[in-house]
Amino acid sequence: MLLRVENADVFYGVIQALYNISIEVAEGEIVTLIGANGAGKTTTLLTISGLLRPARGRIFFEGRDITNLPPHQRVAMGIAQVPEGRRIFANLTVMENLELGAYLVKDKSRVQRDLDWVFSIFPRLAERKNQLAGTLSGGEQQMLAMGRALLSAPKLLLMDEPSLGLSPVLVQEIFRIINTISESGVTILLVEQNAHMALRIADRGYVLETGRIVLSGRASELLTNESVRKAYLGE
Repeated sequence: MLLRVENADVFYGVIQALYNISIEVAEGEIVTLIGANGAGKTTTLLTISGLLRPARGRIFFEGRDITNLPPHQRVAMGIAQVPEGRRIFANLTVMENLELGAYLVKDKSRVQRDLDWVFSIFPRLAERKNQLAGTLSGGEQQMLAMGRALLSAPKLLLMDEPSLGLSPVLVQEIFRIINTISESGVTILLVEQNAHMALRIADRGYVLETGRIVLSGRASELLTNESVRKAYLGE
């Protein structure tokens, strides 16, 4: 198992955000976390990336206990996050943003190879590589955030709301690209408000409600689950 979260309790100060969360992600999978706003999806990703620490429970990556490792060591091990809201550096160029993603990668030939790959997936970034990132459209900024994460050579990509605020056409394109990334061998843990799209491309899913996992299973089963359809698919 590539990633295993075991019985994690997470707090913001005195307020508990996650209760006894256990998640597994196998190598090569796309796993999605779905739930309403405030359910704990982003908190789960932040805990895996090391920006939050569980008060109880453990996190394992490739069999190694990483519960107490700082975020930069997790990045070096192969965990990268595409944060909600993109968080690109607006006053730097597209190329400078991408280069920042590769700052821990020592193999420069690997960096160039990955850069060529990112430009093949996101040709618009190649066209705009000398442009200030803050002048990009919302969709292009999302592509840049994804490309920057891929430059860290991740084994596991944590994606937080990649389709947020994008037009329906761009949403389709982003999900097509997520599939392309998965087919290249990168494992993906996806948080996404668009539950229907997320479950269509995922292998498995977990449903969070108020910090607890209330349902999990194959994505195809969750798509046809009556309570999921009513609560998250608008059916």
